[in-house]
Amino acid sequence: MKLEHVALYVQDLERMKEFYVRHFAATPHHKYHNPQTGLQTYFLSFNDGARLELMQRPGMSPKAAGEHPLGYVHIAFKLGTPEKVDQLTAKLQESGCPLINGPRLTGDGYYESVLTDPEGNLIELVA
Repeated sequence: MKLEHVALYVQDLERMKEFYVRHFAATPHHKYHNPQTGLQTYFLSFNDGARLELMQRPGMSPKAAGEHPLGYVHIAFKLGTPEKVDQLTAKLQESGCPLINGPRLTGDGYYESVLTDPEGNLIELVA
């Protein structure tokens, strides 16, 4: 079995598409728009075949805040080496992405850092 894709509702569809294209080398597919519902989406493909669907529709509201809300928690990108984690962490911080944790070696053996994308969604960078 293969996970087909993960979908993420966003406030600013174009900004979020550009963020993942710029920093994660995602390839955007054509924009889908359903005029009856107002739904707009982009599928973004990554070089290993993984896909992320960014979605926006009228009337969306932010998820209730909390330290550990239910639901999907983060997206993790495997970069291959601690040096690549450090480099992309620095690049994302320079672009204004807040660093939440790391870079560090976790108790379960991952070298990782945790940042947020422009809308506050957690991104893990792992070696």
